[in-house]
Amino acid sequence: MSLYESNLTSLPLLHRGKVRDIYAVNEQHLLIVQTDRLSAFDVILPTAVPDKGRVLTTLSNFWFDKLQHIISNHLSGIVPESVVKTDADRLQISGRAFVVKRLQPLPIEAIVRGYLAGSAWKDYQKTGGPCGVTLPAGMQQAQKLPHALFTPSTKAAAGAHDENISFEQAVKLLGVARANEVRAASLALYTEAAEYAKTKGLIIADTKFEFGLDAAGKLYLIDEALTPDSSRFWPADQYQIGSSPPSFDKQIVRDWLEKSGWNKQAPAPELPNAVLQKTADKYQEALYRLTGQQLVSVVH
Repeated sequence: MSLYESNLTSLPLLHRGKVRDIYAVNEQHLLIVQTDRLSAFDVILPTAVPDKGRVLTTLSNFWFDKLQHIISNHLSGIVPESVVKTDADRLQISGRAFVVKRLQPLPIEAIVRGYLAGSAWKDYQKTGGPCGVTLPAGMQQAQKLPHALFTPSTKAAAGAHDENISFEQAVKLLGVARANEVRAASLALYTEAAEYAKTKGLIIADTKFEFGLDAAGKLYLIDEALTPDSSRFWPADQYQIGSSPPSFDKQIVRDWLEKSGWNKQAPAPELPNAVLQKTADKYQEALYRLTGQQLVSVVH
């Protein structure tokens, strides 16, 4: 079953994002519901990807547990079904929700790149490196970087594009000590996750983390972590320098939209079932490879 949009009666809705619906539990906690919505080219698509939200939740829970020795995360330990009052609400959130601590999100996205791909490859071709970092000359697309790079970006409003910024600009937004703390945590999280993924036949080319602060100023990992929505996963057995390997994310959707003639303005076209199923299968394959867990996906 797909959940395009949650409509809980037990709790007040605070915000509906591209993927996540956020509800108030109390002054200390929020309920985050990960729907099956998908965005591409900064437009929310009208068709849901079956069980995508359950994949994001299961995989995030796996990483939060595995990496909690590096940094605390926003999970409260409260069972999501316990904070809603009706069976209809419990059915909507089953397997796709977190109860999290209320924290103040930082105003940047913490991106770590281990390989020259995506916008970093485009920046390299234009300027010699992303976010003010200069890389060696003569590098090729998808090549492994000499060391993982922390390349932050701004958080754009809905419908706008995030902008890559330099570390110096991140310092202006966060302060020196906090910017260094975020960079160190991001690099440590990426390094350990990438080493683990390699044992499962996957390369994590790059990923995005988000962080928040509690009232005492302690830093937490928030949002979701190391999923196909926030990371570029490549199959190691198909990796070769010079071309971008097939990834376990919404690339299938982007490719179909590019060929459809859509002008990349809202509203987006409905996606065919075949495209939805292939995308759902890719998400689930990433989950299975990394955790050994499988979900049953059904397209209606």
